[in-house]
Amino acid sequence: MKLHFTKMHGAGNDFVVLDATRAPIELTPAQVRHLGNRRMGVGADQILLVEPSRRPEVDFRYRIFNCSGDEVEQCGNGARCFVRYVHDKGLTEKRRIKVEVAGRDIELDLHDDGRVTVDMGAPIFERERVPFDASGLVPRKTGNFVLWPLGVDGTPIEVAVLSMGNPHAVQRVADVVTAPVTTMGPAIENHPAFPRKVNAGFMQVLSRDEINLRVWERGAGETLSCGTGACAAVVAGIRLGWLDSRVDVNTRGGTLSIEWSGDSQRLGAHVFMTGPAQTVFEGEIEL
Repeated sequence: MKLHFTKMHGAGNDFVVLDATRAPIELTPAQVRHLGNRRMGVGADQILLVEPSRRPEVDFRYRIFNCSGDEVEQCGNGARCFVRYVHDKGLTEKRRIKVEVAGRDIELDLHDDGRVTVDMGAPIFERERVPFDASGLVPRKTGNFVLWPLGVDGTPIEVAVLSMGNPHAVQRVADVVTAPVTTMGPAIENHPAFPRKVNAGFMQVLSRDEINLRVWERGAGETLSCGTGACAAVVAGIRLGWLDSRVDVNTRGGTLSIEWSGDSQRLGAHVFMTGPAQTVFEGEIEL
């Protein structure tokens, strides 16, 4: 089949976006991998499939596929590209959009300067919902949160564990430039404590309102930016006592602004992420 696609990126995290609002599109894992292939396909970290809403109170539904072919739950940078896409394509005139993704609803606001704010919902801390198997592990309490000890290829590390609709393990490092992202990241991703694998974040705290971040994403490897990873790092840093409620997150692809007003009494507060979303090019591909 021949598909029209739009290539987009949010802070360097890039996507192939497909419009399935007029006719359904069913992709096999092999076709998803082909689209994501940077040499033989279009090339992207993830594939976004825009679909019509299944419920009257929601404007759209969209699905997210890693370039490995697996469908995943959430992608913050993808959400920003999604709202730019549906607005630029004339699929809606609304500047505030409610969308269903992986069984949860999120709200997105398109600003006049082209940036997008995403209501990422409340972070998830219950271990069984992450999911995270802490059998045999004893955490260390820090601030209003805990750090979990993990053995990774013989190296002991401590990680904060939480979910932003997808699982994250965040560790603090002295310098993200020299952090072992490409070697330790895959080992954390596949650690047996995470039955559905995990995104591995490496956070360098510069001040109480600024961090540097690199993320090894499950099923995608290291990306230039990870929106849910930025949210998870900031929420963990706030609960651990390292960060204030608004933080600029410097990724290799650009800067995201994250806000979370939660504390030990307000763990259900929503996380808000603001950042860019841009179209790169459009085309057609035969699958």
